[in-house]
Amino acid sequence: MTAPEEHVPQPADAAAMIEVYYEKGWTDGLPVVPPSEDSVGAMLAGAGLQGEDVVGEIAARHTRITADKVAINAVLAGCLPEYMPVVVAAVKGICHEDYGYHGPSTSTGGAAVAMVVNGPIAARLGINGEDNVFGPGFRPNATIGRAVRLLMMNAINTRPGKLDKSTLGNPGKYTLCFAENEANSPWEPLHVERGFKAEDSAVTVFATEGSIQVYNQLSNDAETLCKTMADAMANLGSINIVGQQNIMAVWAGEHAAVFRKAGWSKKQVQQCLFENAKRTVADIKRVGKFPLPIKPEDEETYRHVTRTPEEILVLHAGAPQGAFSTCLPGWGSHSVTRAVTTRIETL
Repeated sequence: MTAPEEHVPQPADAAAMIEVYYEKGWTDGLPVVPPSEDSVGAMLAGAGLQGEDVVGEIAARHTRITADKVAINAVLAGCLPEYMPVVVAAVKGICHEDYGYHGPSTSTGGAAVAMVVNGPIAARLGINGEDNVFGPGFRPNATIGRAVRLLMMNAINTRPGKLDKSTLGNPGKYTLCFAENEANSPWEPLHVERGFKAEDSAVTVFATEGSIQVYNQLSNDAETLCKTMADAMANLGSINIVGQQNIMAVWAGEHAAVFRKAGWSKKQVQQCLFENAKRTVADIKRVGKFPLPIKPEDEETYRHVTRTPEEILVLHAGAPQGAFSTCLPGWGSHSVTRAVTTRIETL
């Protein structure tokens, strides 16, 4: 008797498995990669973890995140095993008490998890920090961010209509992962500013309500560019003008070049943004965000989008061409959630 031939999965089998995952509700609306024992094992090996290892805990949800759950969702998302250390670090970040998972993840505000990758690992994995930095076309950007969202849905039940009560949500909830363009930046990298060494690799997680593209093609003046960005930051619809949480200013090519030429430090940029990203208390009361009578002194009293200049996260990403930059407004308030930077542990 001859040994039976090993079954080789056919395309029809894969299609059927994908449909099973849809039926189970284990997708984010896009097709997933059905995991196997081998693929999950390879993902765990990529970070040097055992399945039962605890990556983090969401205290407010009484949920413990084990490495096997992270690995399964990384496979579902389409990650390569070498991406796993970044996914693990991001998961540790959203589990940190300063991130305050329950707030941004269950609010009607619809926050996404923005993930900024710094250090040597970004180039090694090919995480995009240049052309089309917030757009499609780059596997690590797309799948690392997606892995975290799938984990949130499948391991913590942060699903639309369940724990996720977003009124609108935003596209970043599929994935919002990118690298800082450190090589061309006028400033020290974000992770260095936040206490790590330049040779360290790290990921910063930040709860954002979306993105606002900031355009100024004619200005070659650093202060004017800051005023342009500050106006986007401090619009009366912004949650930052009330919550005063972290907010992120992502300066792209031509704008970053203006700061480089002017010799502006990151602290100067933060200070100028802080001074200009503000509204009068009277303005805020007029739109009902402070439901109190307007007093004469309110016309001269200002509220800034953050409590301090340092809470404005300034970094460089994007293509070298184009007079565009981006503001990523924060979610909630400074007392509920803050950006968290976590070291990426590599083998």
